[in-house]
Amino acid sequence: MAGMTMTEKILARHAGKSQVQPGENVWVDVDILMTHDVCGPATISIFHQEFGAKAKVWDGDKVVVIPDHYIFTADQRCHRNVQVLRDFVKEQGLRYFYDAEFVKSEPTMPNPYRDPTKTSYRGVCHKVLPEEGHVRPGELLLGTDSHTCTAGALGQFATGIGNTDAAFVLGTGKLWLKVPPTMKFTFHGTIPAYLTAKDLILAVIGQIGVGGATYRSMYFAGDGIASLSLEDRMTLTNMTIEAGGKNGVCDVDEKTLAYVRHRSKRPTWDVVRDDPSAGYCYEAQWDLGTLQPLVAKPHSPDNRDTAYNCRDVKLDQAYIGSCTGGKITDMIFAANILKGRRVKIPTYVVPGSTEVHADMKRLNLRGVAKKADEKSVEDVLQEAGCQVGASGCAACLGGPGDTFGRLQHSEVCISTTNRNFPGRMGSTKSAVYLASPLTVAASALTGHVTDPRDYVSEPIETGTAGVV
Repeated sequence: MAGMTMTEKILARHAGKSQVQPGENVWVDVDILMTHDVCGPATISIFHQEFGAKAKVWDGDKVVVIPDHYIFTADQRCHRNVQVLRDFVKEQGLRYFYDAEFVKSEPTMPNPYRDPTKTSYRGVCHKVLPEEGHVRPGELLLGTDSHTCTAGALGQFATGIGNTDAAFVLGTGKLWLKVPPTMKFTFHGTIPAYLTAKDLILAVIGQIGVGGATYRSMYFAGDGIASLSLEDRMTLTNMTIEAGGKNGVCDVDEKTLAYVRHRSKRPTWDVVRDDPSAGYCYEAQWDLGTLQPLVAKPHSPDNRDTAYNCRDVKLDQAYIGSCTGGKITDMIFAANILKGRRVKIPTYVVPGSTEVHADMKRLNLRGVAKKADEKSVEDVLQEAGCQVGASGCAACLGGPGDTFGRLQHSEVCISTTNRNFPGRMGSTKSAVYLASPLTVAASALTGHVTDPRDYVSEPIETGTAGVV
């Protein structure tokens, strides 16, 4: 019997089969379905249309509802979407709803939380799902958002689906999926001080292209991946969709298990690993010691170049945030470069979750609880001239005109986000360079694309940040 990959094993188990192979279509049982304020209302509408006005979801403890996309805006249509979620959660008696309680059905900008630890709102769904214990190795997670694949960093199958598929899952707890073939990307060595996982995934996408992994599983392996923090691995799996990937996945190790044990809403889970005889449709390898800081130039995530080669590109704005680049370790990386310096261009910082925001206030630049005489991560960023906003998706996907950090005109921006298509961060006349938080911070100091090796040579400590 042929060996299976992690993705194949997870799909086989959820289909009640001992063996599956790429290209096979299987009915799978879903562990978690997530939806948010953009896709949730349409999913709910289709659910009631197809299953009936009084229909109940298949399992109220397996549906997670997270408003996060269009929260801090005066747009009433956005407020209406949040209210639709509230009504559905109440109607269905759903257990896991992270309400933005400060959003009211009125044409005014919501006053954000005063204290990120004292709100039911949690921020970006892809960061919130693992934080709140909804992600476990060996499970199957579906979400109405393409970046749901982020959760694969914890050794599970996670992918985005459309509203119709999600409505079907709401009613049945099942979905028909095709088993994807697996591509294996191996990184050797230890992550250098001047690189983050963003550089690794830009290297991969730059090599295979934005369609190079279409309906394939992307498996990230090797001692180089083991050297990454769990949060940094989330950056890898998050951006698998930018290569067309069905899902991304990393090996489960003690870093993964410590995090899940601390947070999981369920007591047990199954760790799966690739069989030694598993087959791959494509393999590639990199040596982290030779990889340089990278950027993706406008207007595609596969338009790869080195930060050094782009050093003459003049910038108008910098942005640090999103599910890809708004984690606490990302903030610590940026703050260590900005410490004691001032940015030369408008620099917007958006925590990926309220937990990240709380940690920015609580931790010092080494990622441990700050002492009374020490500055917090947020202090350092603000003293450098950064504008720190409330947690959420914010300008990562443009949003209404009053969205924090949105590109309004023909700005050239360097950003830790995941997409740089025309208009992705607002104006279709703007241009976005994707980069790591180290490269974005270094560039904010100079006003042009800057290689972070000009500012960092020693490893940046992140302490307990994002560990459990």
